[in-house]
Amino acid sequence: MAWIFLVVAGVLEVVWAFAMKQSEGFTRLTPSVITIVTMIASFWLLALAMRTIPLGTAYTIWTGIGAVGAFLLGIILLAEPVNAPRIIAAVLIISGLVLMKVSSG
Repeated sequence: MAWIFLVVAGVLEVVWAFAMKQSEGFTRLTPSVITIVTMIASFWLLALAMRTIPLGTAYTIWTGIGAVGAFLLGIILLAEPVNAPRIIAAVLIISGLVLMKVSSG
């Protein structure tokens, strides 16, 4: 169950990062509320996951899901640039996440 909490926490991190971008510096109410609510939920689920998953593993997976997810949303929804160095960086992050999961048992 801890891994499910962790993955959902990571997805919520992507949601709050995107909503924060849409809030335009917390000047728009709805995206600001979405940011705060999903941020709290993400941290709460991360804390639940950390009851059984080691800190280093949980935090790395959580931030990695957030980083790669935000990268993909930026490309898909915000027309951010796609180039080889950015794609290589994302692949390296994903590789690190897989290695972290495999090595944690």
